[in-house]
Amino acid sequence: MSDVHSPSQRSRNMAAIKGKNTKPELIIRSGLHKRGFRFRLHQKDIPGKPDLFLAKYRAAIFIHGCFWHRHECELFKWPKTRPEFWRQKIDANHTRDVTNRGELLARGFRVLYVWECALRGQTKMSLECLLSDIADWIHSTSSFNEIPAA
Repeated sequence: MSDVHSPSQRSRNMAAIKGKNTKPELIIRSGLHKRGFRFRLHQKDIPGKPDLFLAKYRAAIFIHGCFWHRHECELFKWPKTRPEFWRQKIDANHTRDVTNRGELLARGFRVLYVWECALRGQTKMSLECLLSDIADWIHSTSSFNEIPAA
């Protein structure tokens, strides 16, 4: 099956996908800030450059897109075009995530993954419930968690 876009249009589409300050990230940042949490963004000296880093709680929060980070939910589907390229790329992202999580935990940091499907799709949570779950995790002693739970 061929792509519905020309190579140049596909390239423009893929180049437009942001890695920072995505809509899910902005929604969560705003909600946590309104709840009184203060954090640093994309800390370069922390493994994986977490989307949010709460030094007071030694907590790193990653807001992951289900496709790019291979979440096993209805939002993730392996692409039909260039499958070997995409498998290699997405598997490398996943491997890097596992490595970064291990390094963070070894350094005594706590890690939370908030998946895109928590904000949209069949497993979508209400924003209030999602922010409450994140706040509860921040105040807890749990070293690792995922929202929604895998």
